[in-house]
Amino acid sequence: MNGDNRLPEDPLTTDANAVPQSALPEPNTSAFIPLMPGAGDLNGFIPTMDASFGNMALPLNGVQPGMLPTAQTGTISADEIALYDRQIRLWGMQVQQRLRQANVLLIGMRGLGNEIAKNLVLAGIGTLTILDHGLVTEEDLGAQFLITSAHIGQNRAEAALPELQKLNPRVELYTDPDDIKEKLPEYFHSFDITIATGLTMDVLCNINMACRGYGRKFYAADTHGMYGFIFADLCVHDFMVEKPRSNKPTKIGDMETPTRCVIAVDSKKEGDTITDIVTYQETYTPLQLANLSPLPARSRNTRRSKMRVTPLLSCLRALFDFQSQSGGHLPVIQRPADLAMFTRLSNQKHLELELLPETLRADFLRSFLQNLGAELSPVVAFLGGYLAQDVINVLGQKEAPLQNFLLFDGDDFTAAQYSLHAINDDAMAMMNTNGAPILPGPVLVDGAVAVD
Repeated sequence: MNGDNRLPEDPLTTDANAVPQSALPEPNTSAFIPLMPGAGDLNGFIPTMDASFGNMALPLNGVQPGMLPTAQTGTISADEIALYDRQIRLWGMQVQQRLRQANVLLIGMRGLGNEIAKNLVLAGIGTLTILDHGLVTEEDLGAQFLITSAHIGQNRAEAALPELQKLNPRVELYTDPDDIKEKLPEYFHSFDITIATGLTMDVLCNINMACRGYGRKFYAADTHGMYGFIFADLCVHDFMVEKPRSNKPTKIGDMETPTRCVIAVDSKKEGDTITDIVTYQETYTPLQLANLSPLPARSRNTRRSKMRVTPLLSCLRALFDFQSQSGGHLPVIQRPADLAMFTRLSNQKHLELELLPETLRADFLRSFLQNLGAELSPVVAFLGGYLAQDVINVLGQKEAPLQNFLLFDGDDFTAAQYSLHAINDDAMAMMNTNGAPILPGPVLVDGAVAVD
C-alpha cells in the first residue's frame, strides 16, 4: 500500500479475486416476507402464505398509453382476512387495508427488483407497476428467481410478471416497457411510492424531484456484489409508535432528533401498564442534497466516531460522480484512466466528509471496484427485504422509517444507517417548509437535471 493510502498506479490484476457471474449462488425462492430485520440481521423472515391459490387468477395486464393503474378500494373480504391472518396479527387490520389501497411503482427488475416485488406482492399490496425497458440476459439468471433461460431476449418486467402473479393473484400487476428517461414528471403523480433501482445518480435525482413536486414518496436502491445502499425521501411523513410510558412524559413539540418532532400524544391502559401512543412527523431531504450533505456531528466529532464510519459512503459518492462524468459507465479496474479517476474521486469524497485518510484503504477500494456490476442473491435478498419492510411500515404509518441512507457491507456483514441533511442556507433554500422543492420540477435531458 502506498503511504498516502492510494491504489498503486499499475493496473490491478483481478482474475483471482473478481466475482464471476457464473459463481453466483442459487437464489432462494421461498415465499417469505421480511419481519422488520435489523441492521445486519438476515434471519428475520417468517413465511406468510402458500404460493398456491388454486384456480384463482387475475389477468396479466400491461400499462396502455393514457391508462394509469389504480389501487384497490373497499373493505377487506373474509377470504383475504384468512389469507393475511398472520401479518394482520402482526401489524393490524388498518395497516393491511392501507397496503391494499396502495399504488406502487417499481423501476428495475433485476435481482434487487425481484426481491422487492416478491415481498410487496406477498404482503398484499394493492397495485404494483413494474417499469423496465431492459431485456433478459444470461447474467440476469444468477440472482433472479422469476425468470429462466427461456426468457433471454424478452423484456425483464414482462418476463417476470407471470411467476410474480402466481405468488398472489389478488394483487393488480402492470408492466411498463418504456425507458424511464423518457417519462415526464407527471407520470409519477399517480403512484403513492416510487422505488427506483439500478439507475445513475442523475436519473435518480430527476425522479426524486418529480415525486417531490407531487408530494410522493421515493426510494432509491442498488447493489454491487457484496455492497449496496437504500435511500429514502418521504418528504414529510407522519407515523405512530407505541411505547411504555417513561418517567419523562412525551410532549407535543418535542424534537427527538433534528428531523423528528412529536405532533400528537395519546395513551392506553391495560391493567397496571400505561402505553403512550406517540405520533411523530419526520422531515426528509431530497437525494441531490443528501448526496452532498456532511455527516451528522455525532459521526465526526471524535476520532473514534470517525473510525466507525464505513468507507463505503465515500466510494458510493465517488461512483455517483464517476458515472455523471462518464455518461453512466461503471469504472473498469483494468483501465488505468478509470482507476486513477475513481481513486482521486474517492479520496476527494473522503476528505469532504472529514474522515480519517487511513480508513480509506487500498484493499477496500480494490474490493469495491471488483464488485461493481455484480449481483449476489444474499445481498439482494437482505436489501430487498429491508426496503420492502420499510415501505410496508411507511404505508401503514407505523414504526420509524429509514432516515435516510442505509449502507450494506457484505464483507463485514454490517448495515449502517446515516441521516444526511444539508445544513447550509443555500441548500436549505431549495426547500420550503413542507419539504417540497421551490425550484421548478426537473426536466429529463439526456439523463441530466435541467431547470428552467
